[in-house]
Amino acid sequence: MAELAAGVRGYALVAAMWVRSTMAYRASFALNALGHFAICFLDFATIVIMFSHIDTLAGFSLAGMAVLYGATGLSLGLADLVLGNIERIGTRVRDGTLDTLLVRPVPVYAQIAADRFALRRLGRVTQASLVLGWGLWAADVAWTPTAVVLVPVMVLAGAGIYGAVFTLGAAFQFWAGDAAEVQASFTYGGNTLLQYPPGVFAKDVVRGVTYVLPLAFVNWLPALRILGRPDPLGLPGWVDFASPLVAVLCGAVAALAWRAGLRSYRSTGS
Repeated sequence: MAELAAGVRGYALVAAMWVRSTMAYRASFALNALGHFAICFLDFATIVIMFSHIDTLAGFSLAGMAVLYGATGLSLGLADLVLGNIERIGTRVRDGTLDTLLVRPVPVYAQIAADRFALRRLGRVTQASLVLGWGLWAADVAWTPTAVVLVPVMVLAGAGIYGAVFTLGAAFQFWAGDAAEVQASFTYGGNTLLQYPPGVFAKDVVRGVTYVLPLAFVNWLPALRILGRPDPLGLPGWVDFASPLVAVLCGAVAALAWRAGLRSYRSTGS
């Protein structure tokens, strides 16, 4: 518990330092955040253009697609904002600068995650929030108490799952040296996959992101419940509510992998 408190405090201090540095040039920050927002907006614009030629995709309307897009984008945006910089650890392992972090009285994970904390990533969070909000408003959602609770649970649990994937990718870099591209294929690539309905993909792909790398719990399964749509794999109904449990399990596996990777580190040239 003491280590966790020290990690949170260290993260907050490092992140606050970068925020102060960023806000010293507010016009630059505003332009960067706006640019990040615009890039993400253009990403969704391609889906809107696609729906100008079709009415549904695998049974999903544009509003349903917006729910999928917004949910996974918001979860990834939150995880990327808080932990995205951890993918830089490969560079530190390769050039030996990780040594300087090991001698500080703050957990290495907190220092790496908060390093170069980028407020501009709020652009993705804002854009995804707007798309998700519009999708939930435009879709024919039966707003039962379960659906009301499931929306924030889906987003936060999805952020936890993405955070675990970020951490697993960072842990792998202790042995691989630098594998940020491999990590990106599972985080940003997974985000692109989850923007589309599961019915678009072969069932083997859906099974893979459900049973192997459980990204389906980020948005597919809870969103299908919210939208009142059937699960293509025919899983039991309670699975739609399992995202928090999956996030905890993924986090535990990621923590073990991180500790194993950090213990294996022998500095550069060894």
